[in-house]
Amino acid sequence: MTEDTITKDDEGKRVLNTDGTEIGRIVEVRDGHGYVEPDPSITDTIKAKLGWASRSDESHPLDEGSIKKITDDAVHLRGTL
Repeated sequence: MTEDTITKDDEGKRVLNTDGTEIGRIVEVRDGHGYVEPDPSITDTIKAKLGWASRSDESHPLDEGSIKKITDDAVHLRGTL
């Protein structure tokens, strides 16, 4: 599966820069924007996958224009965050 539209199903996925470097995980998707938590704990990752996570002050918004593709396990960016 490869898409570029972020949905609630993408919560918990890794976020990768263009060079493949993991920069964090999607912890929340709201109104077409994903929120990336840099270096989330294992607990935060599990909560995100279960839909129980909430973004923190350290979360970065990510809009669909920044997304190159979404696969089954990761969100790949067009550039860097």
